[in-house]
Amino acid sequence: MHDNPFSDAEIARRLRRVRAGLELKGLEAAVFASPENVFYLAGLDHWGYFAPHLLIVPLESEPVLVTRAMEQVSVEKQVKAARFRGHSDSETAADMAARVLRELKLDGKLIGLEYWTSGLSHGLALSLTAQIDARWSDITGLADTLRLVKSEEEQALMRRAARISDAAGEAAIAGIADGARESEVAAQCMAAMIRAGGHPPGFGPFIRPGSRLGEEHATWGDGHYKKGEPVLLELSGCVSRYHAPLGRLVHIGAIREEDANIAQIVRHAFDAVVAAITPGVRARSVYAAWQAVVDDAGLSDYCRHHCGYCVGIGQPPSWTGGNSVTGLRHDSDLEIKTGMSFHILSWLMGSGQGDDFLSNTVLLTENGPEVLTKLRSGPIVV
Repeated sequence: MHDNPFSDAEIARRLRRVRAGLELKGLEAAVFASPENVFYLAGLDHWGYFAPHLLIVPLESEPVLVTRAMEQVSVEKQVKAARFRGHSDSETAADMAARVLRELKLDGKLIGLEYWTSGLSHGLALSLTAQIDARWSDITGLADTLRLVKSEEEQALMRRAARISDAAGEAAIAGIADGARESEVAAQCMAAMIRAGGHPPGFGPFIRPGSRLGEEHATWGDGHYKKGEPVLLELSGCVSRYHAPLGRLVHIGAIREEDANIAQIVRHAFDAVVAAITPGVRARSVYAAWQAVVDDAGLSDYCRHHCGYCVGIGQPPSWTGGNSVTGLRHDSDLEIKTGMSFHILSWLMGSGQGDDFLSNTVLLTENGPEVLTKLRSGPIVV
């Protein structure tokens, strides 16, 4: 979180594509508020996104990035394709953005605004739209859709993130043992991420004992791991906001026969999903490949909300790409395209016939799906 990772040509290409999308909608400008999309279009990589960042992109003139004035040094160092306009802490980003829109003579024009993003609070949106007499149009998803297909520069960052995920995973597994402190394992995992060249991930690592497996987004606690109890491990390395998550279930001391058996089904289902990721298919067909393996194993009553989701840019507090998840669901019409990347999850927990979990990041390349994360697969016994 200290530099713009993209070439000038990469940023210019993205802005051209966004403007083409705006033109198709008959818009004369747009205001992007999603931290992920501001980063994607401007390249600003810092921890300042707790405060609003509004990127104004007109069809013709230079974009303008509006945020707190104190961010001037970072913005002017990192952002080359947009002008900076900083507001004081006695006013809001909406106040400054309204002035900029008037200066650009966009009053009364049709302007796009991202309605569905955590980067734009209700109050800020009300203030902005009240100060500018414009025809506002919801452009939620316009930039997000472009982000789904990764360029060569983005793919290189994801491969680097995957190597960091592998290193962090190995460090966590090495630390897990009967009596090991949960916090010590987490410390070893985080240290490995940093030493491998990683940047702060959107989520910290999820490392929790079997007694807390169902606590979806909870992580390590104050306890000690115990022999006979599994440990869930899900984490992601990060390089310049790009993530490559992975997940494993680690058994301490021994593994039950039913867990070992279910691990084979989990692996077969994961492989089926990878094989199904081909250009032109719909996400629902990818999910169906996972469900078919589960059904054939006699677990047809077991269903998941998805078998994975699109992954790449992630700003804290998430690696999913924003406050929504583009999942490989049974009812999703998403078209799979070359250049897309996914966190593929094969999860059979609480089935009554054993428990296991396997996940990796998969990139669809010109040569087919590539599993980026290489950490050893289960069953893992330490």
